[in-house]
Amino acid sequence: MKSIKKLFALLLSVMTLFCFAACDLITIDGEDNGGGADYQGSGAIGLSVSTQNNPFFVTLVEGAQAAADEAGVELVVVDAGDDASKQVSDIEDLVSKNVSVLIVNPVDSDTVSSVVQDAVNKGVKVISADRVVNGVEIDCQIASDNVLGAELATQYIVDTIGKGAKVAELQGTSGASAAIDRGTGFHNIADDKLDVVASQPADFDRTKGMTVMENMLQANSDIQAVFAANDEMALGAMEAISASRKDVLVVGFDATDDAIASIKEGKMGATIAQQPDLIGATAVDTAIKLMNGETVEKSIPVEVTLITAENAG
Repeated sequence: MKSIKKLFALLLSVMTLFCFAACDLITIDGEDNGGGADYQGSGAIGLSVSTQNNPFFVTLVEGAQAAADEAGVELVVVDAGDDASKQVSDIEDLVSKNVSVLIVNPVDSDTVSSVVQDAVNKGVKVISADRVVNGVEIDCQIASDNVLGAELATQYIVDTIGKGAKVAELQGTSGASAAIDRGTGFHNIADDKLDVVASQPADFDRTKGMTVMENMLQANSDIQAVFAANDEMALGAMEAISASRKDVLVVGFDATDDAIASIKEGKMGATIAQQPDLIGATAVDTAIKLMNGETVEKSIPVEVTLITAENAG
Protein backbone atom coordinates (compact mmCIF):
# COMPACT_ATOMS: atom_id res chain seq x y z
CA MET A 1 0.00 0.00 0.00
CA LYS A 2 2.84 2.37 0.93
CA SER A 3 4.52 1.57 -2.37
CA ILE A 4 1.37 2.54 -4.24
CA LYS A 5 1.13 5.82 -2.30
CA LYS A 6 4.79 6.61 -3.05
CA LEU A 7 4.25 5.85 -6.73
CA PHE A 8 1.16 8.07 -6.81
CA ALA A 9 3.07 10.90 -5.11
CA LEU A 10 5.91 10.53 -7.60
CA LEU A 11 3.51 10.64 -10.55
CA LEU A 12 1.81 13.73 -9.10
CA SER A 13 5.17 15.48 -8.74
CA VAL A 14 6.12 14.67 -12.33
CA MET A 15 2.78 15.97 -13.60
CA THR A 16 3.17 19.16 -11.61
CA LEU A 17 6.65 19.76 -12.99
CA PHE A 18 5.35 19.10 -16.51
CA CYS A 19 2.57 21.65 -16.04
CA PHE A 20 5.04 24.31 -14.86
CA ALA A 21 7.30 23.56 -17.82
CA ALA A 22 4.38 23.80 -20.20
CA CYS A 23 3.39 27.14 -18.71
CA ASP A 24 6.94 28.41 -19.17
CA LEU A 25 6.90 27.27 -22.79
CA ILE A 26 3.62 29.07 -23.42
CA THR A 27 4.97 32.24 -21.84
CA ILE A 28 8.16 32.11 -23.90
CA ASP A 29 6.19 31.40 -27.05
CA GLY A 30 3.95 34.38 -26.30
CA GLU A 31 6.99 36.61 -25.91
CA ASP A 32 8.39 35.48 -29.26
CA ASN A 33 5.20 35.86 -31.28
CA GLY A 34 3.20 38.46 -29.40
CA GLY A 35 5.18 41.68 -29.43
CA GLY A 36 2.91 44.62 -28.77
CA ALA A 37 4.47 47.14 -26.40
CA ASP A 38 7.49 44.86 -25.92
CA TYR A 39 8.31 44.71 -29.63
CA GLN A 40 11.96 45.42 -30.38
CA GLY A 41 12.50 46.60 -33.94
CA SER A 42 15.74 46.63 -35.88
CA GLY A 43 15.82 50.42 -36.18
CA ALA A 44 15.13 50.23 -39.92
CA ILE A 45 12.13 51.73 -41.72
CA GLY A 46 10.32 49.65 -44.33
CA LEU A 47 8.59 51.33 -47.27
CA SER A 48 6.18 49.28 -49.36
CA VAL A 49 5.33 51.34 -52.46
CA SER A 50 2.52 50.46 -54.87
CA THR A 51 4.63 50.92 -58.00
CA GLN A 52 7.71 52.70 -59.27
CA ASN A 53 6.44 52.56 -62.83
CA ASN A 54 4.90 55.96 -62.20
CA PRO A 55 6.82 59.26 -61.84
CA PHE A 56 4.76 60.32 -58.83
CA PHE A 57 5.79 57.33 -56.73
CA VAL A 58 9.38 57.49 -57.94
CA THR A 59 9.49 61.02 -56.54
CA LEU A 60 7.80 59.89 -53.31
CA VAL A 61 10.49 57.23 -52.79
CA GLU A 62 13.23 59.74 -53.62
CA GLY A 63 11.88 62.13 -50.99
CA ALA A 64 11.73 59.33 -48.43
CA GLN A 65 15.27 58.18 -49.22
CA ALA A 66 16.67 61.70 -49.00
CA ALA A 67 15.10 62.18 -45.57
CA ALA A 68 16.40 58.78 -44.40
CA ASP A 69 19.91 59.54 -45.66
CA GLU A 70 19.93 62.91 -43.93
CA ALA A 71 18.81 61.35 -40.65
CA GLY A 72 21.22 58.41 -40.97
CA VAL A 73 18.53 55.72 -40.74
CA GLU A 74 18.13 52.63 -42.89
CA LEU A 75 15.22 52.67 -45.36
CA VAL A 76 14.25 49.37 -47.02
CA VAL A 77 12.11 49.97 -50.13
CA VAL A 78 10.04 47.24 -51.83
CA ASP A 79 8.08 47.78 -55.05
CA ALA A 80 4.76 45.92 -55.45
CA GLY A 81 4.59 46.64 -59.18
CA ASP A 82 0.85 47.42 -58.84
CA ASP A 83 0.25 43.83 -57.72
CA ALA A 84 -1.80 43.72 -54.50
CA SER A 85 -0.87 40.09 -53.78
CA LYS A 86 2.84 40.84 -54.16
CA GLN A 87 2.47 43.78 -51.81
CA VAL A 88 1.04 41.51 -49.12
CA SER A 89 4.11 39.27 -49.47
CA ASP A 90 6.41 42.33 -49.47
CA ILE A 91 4.92 43.57 -46.21
CA GLU A 92 5.16 40.13 -44.61
CA ASP A 93 8.84 40.07 -45.56
CA LEU A 94 9.49 43.53 -44.09
CA VAL A 95 7.76 42.58 -40.84
CA SER A 96 9.76 39.32 -40.67
CA LYS A 97 12.90 41.49 -40.81
CA ASN A 98 11.65 43.35 -37.71
CA VAL A 99 11.47 46.83 -39.22
CA SER A 100 10.69 49.36 -36.51
CA VAL A 101 8.23 51.30 -38.66
CA LEU A 102 6.31 50.24 -41.75
CA ILE A 103 5.32 52.88 -44.33
CA VAL A 104 2.63 51.59 -46.69
CA ASN A 105 1.52 53.07 -50.00
CA PRO A 106 -1.22 50.54 -50.84
CA VAL A 107 -2.01 49.13 -54.26
CA ASP A 108 -5.45 48.35 -52.83
CA SER A 109 -6.56 49.87 -49.54
CA ASP A 110 -8.61 46.79 -48.59
CA THR A 111 -6.27 44.00 -49.68
CA VAL A 112 -3.43 45.10 -47.39
CA SER A 113 -5.67 45.46 -44.32
CA SER A 114 -5.10 41.98 -42.91
CA VAL A 115 -1.30 41.96 -43.26
CA VAL A 116 -1.05 45.50 -41.88
CA GLN A 117 -3.21 44.49 -38.90
CA ASP A 118 -0.80 41.59 -38.31
CA ALA A 119 2.07 44.08 -38.25
CA VAL A 120 0.23 46.31 -35.79
CA ASN A 121 -0.52 43.30 -33.56
CA LYS A 122 3.17 42.43 -33.53
CA GLY A 123 4.02 45.95 -32.36
CA VAL A 124 5.26 47.52 -35.60
CA LYS A 125 4.44 51.21 -35.97
CA VAL A 126 2.57 51.84 -39.24
CA ILE A 127 2.20 54.93 -41.45
CA SER A 128 0.18 55.13 -44.66
CA ALA A 129 1.50 57.36 -47.46
CA ASP A 130 -0.71 58.92 -50.16
CA ARG A 131 -3.34 56.17 -49.81
CA VAL A 132 -5.11 54.91 -46.71
CA VAL A 133 -5.28 51.41 -45.24
CA ASN A 134 -8.93 50.57 -44.69
CA GLY A 135 -10.21 49.10 -41.45
CA VAL A 136 -6.96 49.27 -39.47
CA GLU A 137 -6.01 51.65 -36.67
CA ILE A 138 -2.55 52.83 -37.71
CA ASP A 139 -0.27 55.46 -36.21
CA CYS A 140 -0.43 58.12 -38.92
CA GLN A 141 -1.89 58.83 -42.35
CA ILE A 142 0.03 61.20 -44.65
CA ALA A 143 -1.67 62.22 -47.88
CA SER A 144 -2.73 65.05 -50.12
CA ASP A 145 -6.33 66.22 -49.87
CA ASN A 146 -7.42 64.21 -52.89
CA VAL A 147 -11.09 65.17 -52.62
CA LEU A 148 -10.27 68.89 -52.61
CA GLY A 149 -7.80 68.48 -55.47
CA ALA A 150 -10.38 66.77 -57.67
CA GLU A 151 -12.94 69.43 -56.80
CA LEU A 152 -10.49 72.15 -57.89
CA ALA A 153 -9.79 70.29 -61.14
CA THR A 154 -13.47 69.80 -61.92
CA GLN A 155 -14.39 73.38 -61.07
CA TYR A 156 -11.69 74.46 -63.54
CA ILE A 157 -13.57 72.53 -66.25
CA VAL A 158 -16.81 74.30 -65.27
CA ASP A 159 -15.12 77.70 -65.29
CA THR A 160 -13.42 77.06 -68.64
CA ILE A 161 -16.21 75.43 -70.66
CA GLY A 162 -19.33 76.25 -68.71
CA LYS A 163 -22.09 74.40 -66.91
CA GLY A 164 -23.69 71.45 -68.64
CA ALA A 165 -20.58 70.54 -70.65
CA LYS A 166 -20.27 66.89 -71.61
CA VAL A 167 -17.40 65.35 -69.68
CA ALA A 168 -15.73 61.98 -69.19
CA GLU A 169 -13.88 60.60 -66.17
CA LEU A 170 -10.84 58.35 -66.25
CA GLN A 171 -10.78 56.59 -62.89
CA GLY A 172 -7.70 55.25 -61.12
CA THR A 173 -7.06 51.74 -59.86
CA SER A 174 -10.21 50.25 -58.32
CA GLY A 175 -9.88 49.99 -54.54
CA ALA A 176 -7.07 52.54 -54.22
CA SER A 177 -8.13 55.23 -51.74
CA ALA A 178 -6.67 57.99 -53.91
CA ALA A 179 -8.83 56.81 -56.82
CA ILE A 180 -11.91 56.71 -54.58
CA ASP A 181 -11.26 60.16 -53.10
CA ARG A 182 -10.53 61.78 -56.45
CA GLY A 183 -13.67 60.24 -57.89
CA THR A 184 -15.63 61.63 -54.96
CA GLY A 185 -14.21 65.11 -55.50
CA PHE A 186 -14.98 64.96 -59.23
CA HIS A 187 -18.59 63.93 -58.70
CA ASN A 188 -19.08 66.47 -55.89
CA ILE A 189 -18.85 69.15 -58.59
CA ALA A 190 -19.65 67.34 -61.85
CA ASP A 191 -22.93 65.75 -60.82
CA ASP A 192 -24.46 69.18 -60.24
CA LYS A 193 -22.71 71.30 -62.85
CA LEU A 194 -21.67 69.03 -65.74
CA ASP A 195 -23.06 66.21 -67.89
CA VAL A 196 -20.99 63.09 -67.14
CA VAL A 197 -21.37 60.90 -70.24
CA ALA A 198 -18.65 58.33 -69.50
CA SER A 199 -16.72 57.08 -66.48
CA GLN A 200 -14.29 54.16 -66.63
CA PRO A 201 -11.14 52.97 -64.83
CA ALA A 202 -7.76 53.10 -66.56
CA ASP A 203 -5.66 52.03 -63.55
CA PHE A 204 -3.50 55.17 -63.35
CA ASP A 205 -1.72 53.93 -66.50
CA ARG A 206 -0.87 55.99 -69.60
CA THR A 207 -1.39 53.22 -72.17
CA LYS A 208 -4.71 52.22 -70.60
CA GLY A 209 -5.71 55.87 -70.47
CA MET A 210 -5.21 56.12 -74.22
CA THR A 211 -7.18 52.92 -74.93
CA VAL A 212 -10.08 53.84 -72.66
CA MET A 213 -10.21 57.34 -74.13
CA GLU A 214 -10.32 55.93 -77.65
CA ASN A 215 -13.33 53.82 -76.70
CA MET A 216 -15.02 56.75 -74.98
CA LEU A 217 -14.62 58.97 -78.04
CA GLN A 218 -16.05 56.29 -80.29
CA ALA A 219 -19.11 55.97 -78.06
CA ASN A 220 -19.45 59.69 -77.27
CA SER A 221 -18.04 61.85 -80.07
CA ASP A 222 -19.28 65.06 -78.41
CA ILE A 223 -17.15 64.84 -75.24
CA GLN A 224 -15.89 68.32 -74.40
CA ALA A 225 -13.63 67.67 -71.42
CA VAL A 226 -11.94 64.85 -69.50
CA PHE A 227 -10.96 64.61 -65.87
CA ALA A 228 -8.25 62.00 -65.37
CA ALA A 229 -7.45 60.90 -61.81
CA ASN A 230 -3.72 61.14 -62.57
CA ASP A 231 -1.44 62.70 -65.17
CA GLU A 232 -0.37 59.40 -66.70
CA MET A 233 -3.96 58.67 -67.73
CA ALA A 234 -4.43 62.28 -68.79
CA LEU A 235 -1.41 62.11 -71.09
CA GLY A 236 -2.66 58.83 -72.54
CA ALA A 237 -6.05 60.40 -73.13
CA MET A 238 -4.41 63.28 -74.95
CA GLU A 239 -2.78 60.86 -77.38
CA ALA A 240 -6.18 59.40 -78.22
CA ILE A 241 -7.71 62.86 -78.54
CA SER A 242 -4.89 64.07 -80.78
CA ALA A 243 -5.34 61.05 -83.07
CA SER A 244 -9.07 61.76 -83.30
CA ARG A 245 -8.37 65.43 -84.12
CA LYS A 246 -11.00 66.55 -81.64
CA ASP A 247 -10.81 69.55 -79.34
CA VAL A 248 -11.19 68.22 -75.81
CA LEU A 249 -10.04 69.87 -72.58
CA VAL A 250 -7.94 67.50 -70.47
CA VAL A 251 -7.31 67.97 -66.74
CA GLY A 252 -5.10 65.63 -64.75
CA PHE A 253 -3.76 65.17 -61.24
CA ASP A 254 -0.19 64.98 -59.84
CA ALA A 255 1.67 67.74 -61.74
CA THR A 256 4.32 65.41 -63.16
CA ASP A 257 7.06 66.91 -65.32
CA ASP A 258 5.43 65.62 -68.52
CA ALA A 259 2.09 67.13 -67.54
CA ILE A 260 3.61 70.52 -66.69
CA ALA A 261 5.45 70.53 -70.02
CA SER A 262 2.21 69.76 -71.84
CA ILE A 263 0.41 72.59 -70.06
CA LYS A 264 3.18 75.02 -71.00
CA GLU A 265 2.85 73.89 -74.63
CA GLY A 266 -0.86 74.69 -74.53
CA LYS A 267 -1.96 71.07 -74.92
CA MET A 268 -3.16 69.91 -71.52
CA GLY A 269 -5.48 72.26 -69.65
CA ALA A 270 -4.55 71.84 -66.00
CA THR A 271 -3.39 69.48 -63.30
CA ILE A 272 -3.32 69.31 -59.53
CA ALA A 273 0.09 69.71 -57.93
CA GLN A 274 0.82 67.39 -55.06
CA GLN A 275 4.18 67.20 -53.36
CA PRO A 276 5.15 63.52 -53.52
CA ASP A 277 8.71 64.22 -52.35
CA LEU A 278 7.29 65.97 -49.29
CA ILE A 279 4.87 63.08 -48.65
CA GLY A 280 7.81 60.65 -48.67
CA ALA A 281 10.03 62.86 -46.55
CA THR A 282 7.25 63.55 -44.05
CA ALA A 283 6.55 59.83 -43.76
CA VAL A 284 10.19 59.11 -42.87
CA ASP A 285 10.43 62.06 -40.47
CA THR A 286 7.25 60.85 -38.75
CA ALA A 287 8.62 57.30 -38.61
CA ILE A 288 11.73 58.56 -36.82
CA LYS A 289 9.56 60.40 -34.28
CA LEU A 290 7.62 57.20 -33.62
CA MET A 291 10.87 55.27 -33.11
CA ASN A 292 11.92 57.93 -30.60
CA GLY A 293 8.68 57.47 -28.67
CA GLU A 294 7.23 60.83 -29.69
CA THR A 295 3.51 61.45 -30.22
CA VAL A 296 2.47 62.28 -33.80
CA GLU A 297 -0.72 63.50 -35.42
CA LYS A 298 -3.06 60.78 -36.69
CA SER A 299 -3.46 62.58 -40.02
CA ILE A 300 -0.98 64.91 -41.72
CA PRO A 301 -2.34 66.64 -44.85
CA VAL A 302 -0.04 67.83 -47.63
CA GLU A 303 -1.12 70.87 -49.64
CA VAL A 304 -2.45 70.67 -53.23
CA THR A 305 -2.65 73.42 -55.87
CA LEU A 306 -4.34 73.86 -59.26
CA ILE A 307 -1.71 74.30 -61.99
CA THR A 308 -2.68 76.01 -65.27
CA ALA A 309 -0.79 77.83 -67.99
CA GLU A 310 -0.86 80.92 -65.77
CA ASN A 311 1.22 79.40 -62.96
CA ALA A 312 2.98 76.47 -64.63
CA GLY A 313 6.25 78.40 -64.50
